[in-house]
Amino acid sequence: MKRRLLFKITSIIAALFLLVSAASCGTARRPGPGGEDRQRQDGYDPRENAQVEKPPLPKGISTGENQEPRLKVYIVEEKTVKEMPFEEYVAGVVGGEIKNDWPIEAIKAQAIIARTFVLRFIADKGQSKYKNAHVSTDIEEAQAWDMKAVNDNIRNAVKATRGQVIVFDDRFAYTWFHSNAAGKTATALEGMNYKEENPPYIKVVDSPDDSGDIPEDERNWTVEFPKSKVLEALNKTGRPMKGFSSASIGEKGPSGRAMTIKFDDEEVPAPELRIALGSTEMKSTLLDEISVNGDKVSIKGRGYGHGVGMSQWGAYSMAKNGKKADDIISHYFKGVNIVKMWD
Repeated sequence: MKRRLLFKITSIIAALFLLVSAASCGTARRPGPGGEDRQRQDGYDPRENAQVEKPPLPKGISTGENQEPRLKVYIVEEKTVKEMPFEEYVAGVVGGEIKNDWPIEAIKAQAIIARTFVLRFIADKGQSKYKNAHVSTDIEEAQAWDMKAVNDNIRNAVKATRGQVIVFDDRFAYTWFHSNAAGKTATALEGMNYKEENPPYIKVVDSPDDSGDIPEDERNWTVEFPKSKVLEALNKTGRPMKGFSSASIGEKGPSGRAMTIKFDDEEVPAPELRIALGSTEMKSTLLDEISVNGDKVSIKGRGYGHGVGMSQWGAYSMAKNGKKADDIISHYFKGVNIVKMWD
């Protein structure tokens, strides 16, 4: 009797053990490399085969499910609206925004960014400031556009990435880019004085802007402005001054860029001052020195552009070192997905 009772108890324990083991095998999931810590630090998503929904195309440009949209583009140089296939517009943007003899993977990354940029633009704004157009070739409104620069290299990059866009949280991402981050990218607030919450995929990351092909005046630059032009710029930013005797770098952001510049005791947002002075002259807000010398203001800095999102020269170096377009995008835009919107 005792033996039979002991056998039953042992059998019940073994059955319970097998049941628990089976349940564990069915629900436990092994995290990816780096696990939860990596996900928290750089946006890595350990879910295998995670399904990402395609955002809806903006109203007015859709031609059907999985079909390439058409765009009405205001051509600034011709002062006319042209309707064209979406991918033709993208090719012109890539021709206007990046050199057509660069490594193909850098150009492919630019194509994906260009495609996403215009979809987010139309989704947010609905249309161009120019009537009867979805977008324009006005660089102050959207992206540069140059069909004359489109060669086989660009056409191949656009074709290889056809329909591909960058998505975060089921929305088209803000795909900001610039020429040269000088080693480290910026947050949106820091680089552009962005008024809304910083997108979670825009992080400060190291950028390999170390190619010997970068023009020297993009690596390190010095510019002088007459005091009169600086006073005009201060007025444009809504901070009029009659004069000043000193200038200095104020608050710095996480990448080391100037967030403010001080003229005597008046602090001005550095990104706004840069635009007011001219972004091709004051090339960035990654400043080393600012000083007043008589009736001149001298500014020394590094890099070219606002520093937010993808550095084109960083993409150039990554592509030269064998990285693919999706590697480049995931480096500069953390935790995003690339989805194909149309065939």
